[in-house]
Amino acid sequence: MQTMSKASIPVFEIVLNALSAILDKAEAHAGAKKVEPAVLLAMRLAPDMFALTRQVQVATDQAKNGTARLAGVEPPKFEDTESTIAQLKERIAKTVAFLKTLDTKAIDASADREITFPLGPNKGQMKGDDYLNHFVLPNFYFHAISAYAILRHAGAEIGKRDFLGNIPIKRI
Repeated sequence: MQTMSKASIPVFEIVLNALSAILDKAEAHAGAKKVEPAVLLAMRLAPDMFALTRQVQVATDQAKNGTARLAGVEPPKFEDTESTIAQLKERIAKTVAFLKTLDTKAIDASADREITFPLGPNKGQMKGDDYLNHFVLPNFYFHAISAYAILRHAGAEIGKRDFLGNIPIKRI
């Protein structure tokens, strides 16, 4: 049986670690092409979309805030002041470290509990399983893939395997 904690924490850890590795490749690409990393961090796919820095920030926020709400704890507050690739990687590492502190039993028990969360200027409310499956995970993937797409569009040599990261696959 798939539990709430198994459907969330490993997913976030794998994708966030992959995102960190993608940022390494982006930094190497910037160095090789003599592009200031700040240029990459400011790139966006469309004028009305977030820049790379904000995409990473929101992906980490979805992971830490979503799982914290499911666990019934206060998430750590990050100030959103990252201005370098190293700082974004540190934010990702802090998020992964936080995920490891969460009580998986509390997350698993949240499936039928009402979760209240910010929704723009308002608040939203959903049962825990709906919140995870129809709000947190889709938003997390949207921002993670947007970060990947920005870097891919910028010419970084990354592919699908880089995005997927270290998935738990058994080769036969």
